[in-house]
Amino acid sequence: MTHLTRRHALGLMAAAGAGLAAPALASNRKITVGALRFTSHAASFVALERGYFKDAGLDVELKFFQAAQPMAVAIASGDVDYAVTAVSGGLVSLADKGAIKVIGGALSEEAGIDGQKILVSDAAFQAGATSPAMLDGKSFGMSTAGSSFHYMGSKIAAKEGITLKFKPLQKVGAIIGALKSGQIDAWSIVPHIAKPLAGSGAVHIIGNVSDYIPDYQVTTTFTSAKNAADERDMTAAFLAGFSQGGADFNAALVDKTSGEADAMIDLIHKYVYTDKPREAAAKSIANGAMRINAGAALNVASIKDQLDWFKSENLVPDVALETLIDTSYVKTL
Repeated sequence: MTHLTRRHALGLMAAAGAGLAAPALASNRKITVGALRFTSHAASFVALERGYFKDAGLDVELKFFQAAQPMAVAIASGDVDYAVTAVSGGLVSLADKGAIKVIGGALSEEAGIDGQKILVSDAAFQAGATSPAMLDGKSFGMSTAGSSFHYMGSKIAAKEGITLKFKPLQKVGAIIGALKSGQIDAWSIVPHIAKPLAGSGAVHIIGNVSDYIPDYQVTTTFTSAKNAADERDMTAAFLAGFSQGGADFNAALVDKTSGEADAMIDLIHKYVYTDKPREAAAKSIANGAMRINAGAALNVASIKDQLDWFKSENLVPDVALETLIDTSYVKTL
């Protein structure tokens, strides 16, 4: 007979309320979860630190990456079991090969919640690039072609009727360095990175991504196609733990209803801005809080828009939406 702890029972109830199937109890099953050292990945950190993964029967090890593309490859190869990242051309191509599936949502742009920012270098700003409309002919940083940065920049350019010159720099750290030194003119990124950069004086905020891509599903949860199809209990357990972590994060730093802001910042600081003292990191962590979808719900309309853009740019094959996503685990928006 299996005995539930109170926390475990509450977690399963929360998962069921969010539209997730209550997972069958695993037996301390070891899995690896991919993440970036961003505040936007906090749901995984909270679920690990507060025992929500453990209560769901999972022994989780986090594996950290510096960009979305390598994480998608790690899922396809089996080096990582689950991950959170933006949809990229590489991820879509792997889905087309039957290697991965998007199974839920994570970070999202939401009206009224401070979201991703459009940045320019000080040199570009002083030369007159004080709004996105003034970026015509300017260089825009991205990790790789087909990345979320490429998508955001293209949507901004299309709405403004301008042309951007995209510059691939592979890693977020390299993009930051290039922007601060004026080697590139513009970029877009989550607020916990954008605001400190702007505070340094070397970079300026000139707009919001939400003005160009409303309700943008910024990141998703995903896994291998095999896990999605054949490891349903394990996948549901991961999503239940992740969702509970996201709920705590939202309550503490987005809705600010739990009174746990300081405790949440302390927890996240173990993973984000670890090279800075807590006092220096706290403001950036708090200012970077964007909504994590309740119950890992997936905005299918946003994913379709992203997929259509990849196709229009000839960055991916003619992949059907159903090939990319599995909507059987979470609610869809």
